Amino acid sequence: MDTDNPVVQLCLKGTRLEFEKKPDEARRFYQRAWDIARDDFEACIAAHYLARQQATLEDALQWNQESLRRADLVGDERVEAFYPSLYVSLARAYELLGDRVHAEHFYGLAAASGLVHRGDGGSYPPIEIGS
Repeated sequence: MDTDNPVVQLCLKGTRLEFEKKPDEARRFYQRAWDIARDDFEACIAAHYLARQQATLEDALQWNQESLRRADLVGDERVEAFYPSLYVSLARAYELLGDRVHAEHFYGLAAASGLVHRGDGGSYPPIEIGS
């Protein structure tokens, strides 16, 4: 991923803030990344990070769905390595919402693309709800 890209830079800063336990500040960086996204690739990245800092599980699911939709619109190798993370994020959102069928579907896609789900939340960052 191009770390000189402004959207990527904002998401990296937001991630640092998440690790510093500053979710509201992180969310502002992710929202700014979404606001300045110039194409589906950048929107995919920003939506993926916005999903992590939503007030409800339903909102997190919607942002994860938007991220996958944008990735599908990109349709080239820039997003190929991103799919496992997108799939497991969607699976986790569905799992937390109690939708086992969709959760298993997306965990299966993640596994088929090389990401192993450990079942303890260790294969992906947690979704922060209500932050």
